[in-house]
Amino acid sequence: MLKRWLRRIQSEHSVANPQGQNATDATIYQQLGGEKAVRHMAQRFYAIMDADPGVSELRAIHPESLEGSEQKFFEFLSGWFDGPQLYVEKYGHPMLRARHLPFSIDTRMRDQWLHCIYTTLDEQVPAGPLHNEIRQRFTRLAHHMINQPSP
Repeated sequence: MLKRWLRRIQSEHSVANPQGQNATDATIYQQLGGEKAVRHMAQRFYAIMDADPGVSELRAIHPESLEGSEQKFFEFLSGWFDGPQLYVEKYGHPMLRARHLPFSIDTRMRDQWLHCIYTTLDEQVPAGPLHNEIRQRFTRLAHHMINQPSP
């Protein structure tokens, strides 16, 4: 009887996401809103990079058209947020640091990338635990990508 009561209390007070799972059971991908939200995140990230003169060095290492980069970033984020492993299915393991070795990434480049992703995150994910978790993950990733000493 106690177990039944506890289950009832938990279900009454759980926060359900659109897929009907408890928020704590849902992946980041699901909590964000799935494909549409993750795609929008990738689009907004590159729109900021393309328009903000404060990240011109970061923009300069990308191709003139950002379409391919945006699509790959969406595919990467999809899997990184525990959604469909689109990037892995197309290209194999991301090996992000190795794939970015041809580019000089120092703390200045890291900070420009973080500016774009933090702005995107602040615009699209309300403050709270999910926002904080994603911000921490992006911060760790950006620090990991540094491959050059700072000037």
